[in-house]
Amino acid sequence: MNLFGFMADQNEEIPKISESPEPVSLADASAEKATQGSDSDLEVEDPEKTFVGITGIELYLEACRLMEVVPVSHFIQNLAKPYINLNHRGLGPRGVKAIAIALVSNATITHLELEDNCILAEGAISIAEMLRENSSLQELNISNNHLDTIGAAAIAGLLLDNVSYLHALQLSGNNFGDEAAPFFAEALMGNYKVKELDLSHNEFSEKGGQLLGQMLATNATLQILDLSWNHLRMKGTVALGAGLRGNAALKILNLSWNGIGNEGALALGAALKINNILVHLDISNNQINNEGAKKLCRGLEVNEKLKILKMANNPLTMEGATALVTSISKNPNSMMEEINISNVLVNETFIKLLDLVCQTHPELDVIYDKVEGCITKVPRLYPSPMKVIQNYLKEHNLQLWDFFRNIDKDGNMKIPVATFRRAMMQQSSIPLARVQIRELVRRLDPNQTGIVDYSHLKEQKSAQNSVEGETEKKKKEEP
Repeated sequence: MNLFGFMADQNEEIPKISESPEPVSLADASAEKATQGSDSDLEVEDPEKTFVGITGIELYLEACRLMEVVPVSHFIQNLAKPYINLNHRGLGPRGVKAIAIALVSNATITHLELEDNCILAEGAISIAEMLRENSSLQELNISNNHLDTIGAAAIAGLLLDNVSYLHALQLSGNNFGDEAAPFFAEALMGNYKVKELDLSHNEFSEKGGQLLGQMLATNATLQILDLSWNHLRMKGTVALGAGLRGNAALKILNLSWNGIGNEGALALGAALKINNILVHLDISNNQINNEGAKKLCRGLEVNEKLKILKMANNPLTMEGATALVTSISKNPNSMMEEINISNVLVNETFIKLLDLVCQTHPELDVIYDKVEGCITKVPRLYPSPMKVIQNYLKEHNLQLWDFFRNIDKDGNMKIPVATFRRAMMQQSSIPLARVQIRELVRRLDPNQTGIVDYSHLKEQKSAQNSVEGETEKKKKEEP
């Protein structure tokens, strides 16, 4: 695309979506507009002479002048940085078009946030045009911008052509319905660059789910897909389950709040029998009862890859909870680390079963609500797990650094939570119950990153060694 032509087009009136359903190229010139007489200072007689050599801030300011919008100071101040957050700034289609002009040749920004700016379909078209030329932008968030079907077509067309460098794209809450699904399905069947895609909080129903399911069967790049808060229901989920069977790339799938029901759980269970790639599945809030949980368990009994299963806020009882834990016990090769059924009330029998299963699957953590019968009783109080560890270290003249280093086999000062939990369950030197280990993990990984990072202790260890060295030196110097 000719950059000067891109700039010259800004004298055109922005077409209304209702009048022109076709994407409008930023490089298209309007002959009619060019021949009209006007005293407006927006008109440029020779754009190639006017904008030659203009880049960065100067280019953005000129684009704002042409689009008749107020420049965003935060954008100007961060134009040379890799990350810019312009969420909730009321940019509108013209404001984002000015930004798109400035980004055509930008080589520094890799992550751009544009959520909730009411950029509409016109803004999506401007962004898509820019991305066809930009070679640095890798992560883009244009959620909650009322892009609608025409905006979906513009973005999908970009993905279909594989011309952008995007690998993470957030499109949540953009009024995409089943009319937009064919665009995304076709684009993602052939796209080999996008690895993360957020289509949550849209209006995809069963038909849309069926098309996206067909896409999953052929897409070989997408690793994270968020379809939560749509209306996929049973038929849409069945199609997605069929797509998962042959998919060899997707690792994280969020289908929460889709009303998939028991038949949807059955389809996913069947997929888990075959799929050995998916590691994280979220089917929370989906009207799955005990029957549905048992159908899902058919897949859990043989699956060797899934690590995280979120099923919170489904109408499960202890019967369904027991089925889930039992399915893990039947699978010696299960990699399950977390089952979230946080709304389910369990009893002592379930706790005993869980303790037994954790002996063979020490990395497993099941998040439940409360233990039945303990509500009226005085709950058993456990000492602080950190206090127990500190007492042990003090008795054996050890430091906290030594404690973590003993668990960290790779020596990179970052321990996966599952590895840490397994080590704590299997060790016998420090007496900690399973509930204490869970509390310990929560304290060591408060943001639920899945990693226990103890690198901050390295400086403490170095300082301590320095002090000990000085003390030892002084002792040797004493007569």
